[in-house]
Amino acid sequence: MPLPNQPLFQEYVSPEEVNSLPLRHYEGKIVVINDAAKVAGAVAELRQHGVMGFDTESRPAFTKGESYPISLIQLAIPGKVFLFRLNSTGFTGPLVDLMADDAKLKVGVGLRDDIIGLQKLHHFKPGGFKELHDYVKDHGVRNTGLRKLAAILLRIRISKSQQTSNWENPVLSENQLRYAATDAWVCLEMYNLLREKGLIYED
Repeated sequence: MPLPNQPLFQEYVSPEEVNSLPLRHYEGKIVVINDAAKVAGAVAELRQHGVMGFDTESRPAFTKGESYPISLIQLAIPGKVFLFRLNSTGFTGPLVDLMADDAKLKVGVGLRDDIIGLQKLHHFKPGGFKELHDYVKDHGVRNTGLRKLAAILLRIRISKSQQTSNWENPVLSENQLRYAATDAWVCLEMYNLLREKGLIYED
């Protein structure tokens, strides 16, 4: 238990400290949605939950001025992570409506760029997005990236080895699937931890 006036969490975590933590990845069910006809059913299942971990992936650009659209949305609920392959399904209909729904919380890290990227695919008014760092910045945490927040809050290390892989490959590798699912899962895990500590009051 922290001493009086002692921050609840570390302010910063060094790369060396991150690397000393146990490596963890998501070990539950992963559902890949690459058929537009399956989007509505997946979204209906997600809507049964009030909170979901959120992240996106795009094909990396290695040349100045080059960029690629978001090709994957990851949404985590307890025991399952959905991966929507937007380059196959498009970003329309039920998925857009979910991204605009204030009543369904999408918790993540660095959400601004994700939202801008999605709005380039289909204009919508974002609703229900919650930046995890906003919950902890008043409790001493200065690191903002996903990997460092996971280290500070959950005391685990998550791999970023697949970050620059090609997310538009016809078939995603097992490592890509596990990496993508982990990023959304860890956001939900951090949210749940903060809620258990009484730092989040939303239902």
